[in-house]
Formats: sequence, structure tokens, C-alpha cells
Amino acid sequence: MAKIALLGHGVVGTGVVNVLKNKAAQLEKLTGEQLELKYILVRHDYDVDYKEKFVTDFTTIETDEEIDIVVEAIGGTDPAYKYVKAALEQGKHVVTSNKELVAKHGCELMNIAKEKNVNLMFEGAVGGAIPVIHGVRNCLEANTVNSVAGILNGTTNYILTKMIEEKQSFDVALKRAQELGYAEADPSADVDGIDTCRKICILADIIFGNHILPENVHTEGIRNVRIEDVDTLKTVGGCIKLLGVAKRAADGKLFIMTAPHVVFNQGILFAATDVFNAAQLETDNAGTMAFYGRGAGSLPTASAVVNDIVECVKADGTIYPVWDDEKPEAVADYKSVPLQFYVATADGAEKVKETFGDVRIIAEGTETAFITEKMTQVRLETALDGLAVKSVLRVL
Repeated sequence: MAKIALLGHGVVGTGVVNVLKNKAAQLEKLTGEQLELKYILVRHDYDVDYKEKFVTDFTTIETDEEIDIVVEAIGGTDPAYKYVKAALEQGKHVVTSNKELVAKHGCELMNIAKEKNVNLMFEGAVGGAIPVIHGVRNCLEANTVNSVAGILNGTTNYILTKMIEEKQSFDVALKRAQELGYAEADPSADVDGIDTCRKICILADIIFGNHILPENVHTEGIRNVRIEDVDTLKTVGGCIKLLGVAKRAADGKLFIMTAPHVVFNQGILFAATDVFNAAQLETDNAGTMAFYGRGAGSLPTASAVVNDIVECVKADGTIYPVWDDEKPEAVADYKSVPLQFYVATADGAEKVKETFGDVRIIAEGTETAFITEKMTQVRLETALDGLAVKSVLRVL
């Protein structure tokens, strides 16, 4: 019998309880063991029929030698970091969906897991139910992953979908997302790109083997996305998505950023709408690989968490290799990597062509919108100095 302790009884925690209960027979068949939820660490009382499992002191879990797996569903880093570290040091597997914890402390915690011959598993931290981490770690051994781009936040994807399909302004779409429970009262982590940044850092850590701290990654959100640009791009088969992007630059450094990007009518990143997430990987042998599904919510995230529990029960030692510690010098200056840009300006097409040469003009009128050739942001900013710029977006 494998005995489990759950930290937290919120959205994810209650989902984990339900999945473990409803899928008990299936999980026992998969693992060869009965999975028993022995403890649930809570701060408040809840009116449920399993209150006998509630404890309020983490020490009860930490010192119980029967506990094989600790599931962290508290969120944030305080006290989650302290609890996870202590559990690993006691030789217990840990499963978490906490992207902030893994993005900030993943390297240290995985080293402890390796030393204790246990596992730190975190599939639910990126993309909810989408098995992108499992896919990268276990299904692409014969490949080198050259780049990854992902819609990794369902709240922002919902807002942008409403702007595209219903011509809602950002403020109106955000208010609706809050009414539906997709966005918090303070939506900053979502709409300012912080959540997506943490997730792309985790994917980059796994794919490229270096721990990248979110504070070293250029991050932009969607507050400044204009409905005028949404409408213009729609006429030429394009849309705007908040993407986390990571790839090797020409000098071998890692180019990584989070920002709104123009995506044209092809592939999963264009097709993913509403609260769905998607990740697209470019590999040397398998070509383009895509992952798509629900990126958040109680049961989708709990599904990923319970899958990780199953992996821990079946594991013989540590599964995930440890990535290298942070090397800030390994991250490329985002302004020095050549990209294409979408630009909207109050200037006419003639002046645009005088400045940029033979660019692709996609709209003329009150504003001129165009797509540049590949250039660095340094060069772009110099060229834009004499134009009345309304907006600038990167093109995937």
C-alpha cells in the first residue's frame, strides 16, 4: 500500500481527493498497490465526509515514516518550499503543480530528490492536464528539441479569444473572465505574463538543461493589446496570442521570453482558443510536435497530479535527471536576436517604405500596418524613431 499526504484543500487539492477516490480501482490495477490518502494538511475546517484525515501541523506528515508521497497543492513558495524541501529530505516523493515553486527552486529541490533517490514530479505545473513535460522527458529521446512555443495561460487565451471573436476590448473581456472565475480579482500574474513566464522557464529548464530564473526573462503581458490590431490581423489570417518562447540563438545562448505574438493561420497555436493551452515543439528528427488540452481547473490539474503519483509508485529511484544550476550569462539579450515584427503606425505606407524598404503592408488607411523582415529589436527601435508608432508585436 502506498500512503499519501496532501498539502492543501483548495481547487487542486479537492480535485486530487476526488480523482483518487473515483479512480481507486483503476489506479490500483495500474500500480499494483492500493493508494491511501492518509492526511490532508488544512488551515481551515471543511464540511466533507473525510474530515478524519485533516491535520493542521506539517510535522505530523514529515515525521510519519508510512507516508511515501507528499502532494503539494498549497501554491506559492511560502510555506510550500519549506514543506517540499523537508519532505524530500525525509526520503518522500513529492508531487506538485506549483509553477512558482518549480520555476524558482526546482534545481535545488531536484538535487535533493536525486540525493535521496526519490522523485519531485510536476507535470501539472505546465499546461494542466497536457502531458507536455512527460512527452519531452520520455518520448523524444531520439531528438534534439530546437525550440518550444506555448500558450500556457488559459485566462489570457480566453481574453484574447473574446477580443478576436467578439471584438471585445481588453477591459470588457477581462471583466467577463473574472465573472466566470477564470481570472482573479487581481489578475496581474495572468495578464502581465508572470504565470506564462514561470511555465516557459520550467519547459526551458527541462529541454535545454539550464535552470532559468523568471526574473532573468523578458516578460510582457496583454494589457496593451489593441482591438485595432486584432481586427487588422484577422483580415489577413492572423491573431494575437500570449506566448512563452524558448530556443537556441545562433551564438548558442538561450533566447527565452514571454510576450504577445502574431500567429498566422496554421498550427495548433492559432487554433487553440478559449481557456485551452497548447505547446508546439520543433525537433530535428520528429519535426513539429504539438500538445493541446485544458490548461487549468480542478480536475484537469488533478489528473496530471495523480498521473505523477502513479509514476512515483511505479518508479525505481529518481526518474527525472537534474538540470544545471542557473547561469544568467547563458541567456541571450532578447533585443539582439533577429525576429519579424508587426508594426502599426499613423504614418503612410510611403514613409514606411522609405524607412524599412520593401516590407509587407497588410493595412492602409488611418493607420499603416506592416510586417518587417527579420531584424533585431535594437535595429527596429532605431528605424522606428522617426515614425508615429501605435503598436509593435513580435511575429512567431
